[in-house]
Amino acid sequence: MAQVRSDAESGNGGKQRGKRLRSRSYLRWPTFLKSSRDRAAAPPVQDGRVEENRPLPTHLVVMVNGIVGSAADWKYAAKQFGKRHPENIMVHCSESNYSTLTFHGVDVMGERLAKEVMSIVASKPFLQKISFVGHSLGGLVARYAIGILCESAVPKFSPEKHGTSEYHPAGVKSVDEKIDGKIAGLEPINFITFATPHLGLRFHKQIPILQGSYKLEKWAYRTCWILGRSGKHQFLRDQDDGKLPLLVQMVNDCGNLQFMSALQSFKRRVAYSNVCFDFIVGRKTSSIRRQHELPKRQDFMKNSQYPHIVYVEKPTTFDTPKMDFLATTKELRTINDMEDAMIDGLNRVPWERVDVSFRGSKQRFFAHSTIQVKTYLINSDGSDVIFHMIDNFLL
Repeated sequence: MAQVRSDAESGNGGKQRGKRLRSRSYLRWPTFLKSSRDRAAAPPVQDGRVEENRPLPTHLVVMVNGIVGSAADWKYAAKQFGKRHPENIMVHCSESNYSTLTFHGVDVMGERLAKEVMSIVASKPFLQKISFVGHSLGGLVARYAIGILCESAVPKFSPEKHGTSEYHPAGVKSVDEKIDGKIAGLEPINFITFATPHLGLRFHKQIPILQGSYKLEKWAYRTCWILGRSGKHQFLRDQDDGKLPLLVQMVNDCGNLQFMSALQSFKRRVAYSNVCFDFIVGRKTSSIRRQHELPKRQDFMKNSQYPHIVYVEKPTTFDTPKMDFLATTKELRTINDMEDAMIDGLNRVPWERVDVSFRGSKQRFFAHSTIQVKTYLINSDGSDVIFHMIDNFLL
């Protein structure tokens, strides 16, 4: 009997161990969340077999999360990219800015992202092209990072020896000139943002949940320090030493930081914005438009393939006269002046604007996260938006 009891116990123990092993296997980190060094060392695998002759992907897609986010926020979109373009694209969900590190400011986060990208490029010489996809604050961080990585300031980077980047500017280029620059030594293709506050969040109903109340908007402005330097940057409250807010500076090339030249170098720029129920980032700031430029509901289209895509505005370059932009911005005093300067500055390059509406969705109250399918269980209705991005992605 003792022997039978022992066998039964061992059998139960074996079942428990089996469950634990299966649990560990299920909870294993996805490939795109592993360190770049681990991914570089791992050969392509399919159906459990190493594929030695499989072509290496040449197009790097860098996906950047928003505030208090992490690399896992882009898990669904990264998986769909892998399914659609397994041989052409290598997706990297940025790991350098997560949780409270996203409070450190657009500039600090942008520098971290730039170093991360250069580390990946240095370890993968087969890469030839690069694209960026950013959600919310991540779109601003990506804009700052490409300003560092622009060809006119390509870093000489050796992560093993130095751990830091040294930038060697090759002169300032005017955004009005046609440039064929590179980003991190690669050909820039797509620059895409989802619900990104390109114009900041200060006043003018840029935070919809405040319903345009001046008192509430003023309260939000005064308490933005809760989000650290990132809050100050987004609320245009960082006028240190008499300088203009960082987001206003970023609509021009500033010294070694080639913000607009970098944006112009991409073949395609796209801004996805929520029409309604995004209580965090308003439609004007995420689509880089003035109020009267927003499409009306009667102009919305119906698309059975992408039911939540209600309007697509093809890229156009606004007829903005050439200007000494730095001299002009010195005269900016009011929020209206700054907003106009940011819109005019960013529109010196053509943007494709995609308006998204989850009005009839049960997940509409989570629109800010649903647009990127942050968590599939509660944001799955945004999957058609992700497929729209992938279907129109330039390889």
